[in-house]
Amino acid sequence: MNGTQRKLALGFAAGFLLIIIVIMIANAESSVADLQASGAHIRPDLIWSWEWTSMLAWLSVYPLLWIGVATIRPPRFSWPLIVAAFVVGSLIASGWHIGVMIVLRRIYYDAVGQGPYHFFGIIDDRLLYEFRKDFATYLQFVIVAAIGQWLIARAATPPSTSAPSRTLAVADGAVTHLIPLEEIEAIASAGNYVEIAWGSRTLLHRATLAAVEAELGDAFLRIHRGRLVRRAAVRRIETDKSGDFTVELASGATLRGSRRYRPAD
Repeated sequence: MNGTQRKLALGFAAGFLLIIIVIMIANAESSVADLQASGAHIRPDLIWSWEWTSMLAWLSVYPLLWIGVATIRPPRFSWPLIVAAFVVGSLIASGWHIGVMIVLRRIYYDAVGQGPYHFFGIIDDRLLYEFRKDFATYLQFVIVAAIGQWLIARAATPPSTSAPSRTLAVADGAVTHLIPLEEIEAIASAGNYVEIAWGSRTLLHRATLAAVEAELGDAFLRIHRGRLVRRAAVRRIETDKSGDFTVELASGATLRGSRRYRPAD
């Protein structure tokens, strides 16, 4: 990843963790208040342990979700396969979450002298109950991963740094035209002036052909003592037996060139 992507990934991870912590605190405080209001006598630290063990279990499986989202995506896989993988992934993620959560809670209950932690028996159909909750969390995490990866991938494309188009300033009475070089096909000498073919117009520019040639650089090619053409506008070169040649330009115009200035390429 480039520097922008790394900064974005770190910011995304920090924001994700912050949201997880805020949700955990809100859920824990809400559960403590609800249970106290119902008259249940459960130690607050145990209620808190339900939340942080759940969050730690989800964080332990999230790297696998991230890799799965990065790997199983269109156009690599068809949508039916993606949906099937999503469903199977939800079962695996929920099973992982429940398993890690139970282990962490048993460790904590033993550490604080609360006795064994019982997962089953408190709520009927406990696995189905947990899966329904886990599926909602799983869906949210998958969406977050997809959005995060899209943002990081988008940052891989640097902004365009192409140089601005070069122009040639040509005075035309009180008006000065700034003509993009890519719009000029040919320039011909006309005494103390040069004639510039610009679209359907021909402008007179007070300068020598040699001076204009030096100003424009390699973008233009001299094909005659008194004529320049833009290299990129040349479409065909037809050489005569004498060595002189005819150049056909992108507009369809044809210009004669001298063998003395015949381009090597």
